[in-house]
Amino acid sequence: MYRTGDKILYPMHGAGIIRQIKTCEILGQTKDYYLLSVPCGNMEVMIPVDSSDDIGVRPVGTIEEIDEAVSVLGEASTEMSGNWNKRYRENMDKIKTGNILFVAEIVRNLTRIDRKSKLSAGEKKMLSNARKILVSEIMLVKDISEAEALGIIEAAI
Repeated sequence: MYRTGDKILYPMHGAGIIRQIKTCEILGQTKDYYLLSVPCGNMEVMIPVDSSDDIGVRPVGTIEEIDEAVSVLGEASTEMSGNWNKRYRENMDKIKTGNILFVAEIVRNLTRIDRKSKLSAGEKKMLSNARKILVSEIMLVKDISEAEALGIIEAAI
């Protein structure tokens, strides 16, 4: 169980700081929730404590892991399906793992595709979300601003 002040990553929304652990009744069930403050986009997310492991919540990475993710951004693009629907599903599965290297790979690949031939609306949204996840973790681990984290990503790609 995490504590107030811990920095964690929620795979679908990004990295944040646990501001509070509170008990709430939602849909007739009383549960404990992490109230996560995600700095990228000033978002607040409630995560059920009892299912946090199942949904892939993890502590934010180390400086070394972030540096490795940034190096992934500069590598050659990996081959992806030409079918956007299949590619979308495969990328969504990778995001759900919470693995920062997978997220960096998705940001790199989709950014490069978008620069050559525009992405579908669904993939544009996925790229935006993956970039937000990556930015938020870089921000918290390196203790930098959103603009600085975006600059690191753009320079690496």
